[in-house]
Amino acid sequence: MKINKNQKATFAGGCFWCTEAIFNRLKGVISVTSGYSGGKEIKPDYEKVLSGETGHAEAIQIVFNPEEISYRDLVNLFFQIHDPTQLNRQGADIGSQYRSVIFFHNNEQKNTALYEKEEFIKTGMYQKEIVTEIVPYDNFYKAEEYHQNYYEKNPQAQYCRLIINPKLQKLYRRHSKYTREIKNS
Repeated sequence: MKINKNQKATFAGGCFWCTEAIFNRLKGVISVTSGYSGGKEIKPDYEKVLSGETGHAEAIQIVFNPEEISYRDLVNLFFQIHDPTQLNRQGADIGSQYRSVIFFHNNEQKNTALYEKEEFIKTGMYQKEIVTEIVPYDNFYKAEEYHQNYYEKNPQAQYCRLIINPKLQKLYRRHSKYTREIKNS
């Protein structure tokens, strides 16, 4: 009998189209699902989350093989692929639904996230305070189907070309040891 050792990680770092596209390209990542997390409303939809009144953030849930990529590596990359110093925003996306959050699933993840955050503070990589929340995982609601694999389905969309492509280029340039190519749908 084969034991499934895959684990989950849940992050919010601005628009889920961006974070999903990046984490989808990492070795050891089995799947990435775009959705909503951190709020109290049950089964929110995009329009409600966009209003900023649900308490949910646009988030991704990652299923990964810890024998191929560690949770620590995922957290480390998370801190580098978005700006963890921006409160309730990422670039032009403004509102609490775009906040930076690590939703930990257990104490080991909590301790790892806290440690990595402290390490980034010590490096001085960011001149401003890191505002990323590190909170217990409570819920995750899958976003509507048109949000899933958005970049793969819409590579020529203006948002993909102007916002996501530069992030992917940076990922491949700076973190190539973690990356793998994926085929477009």
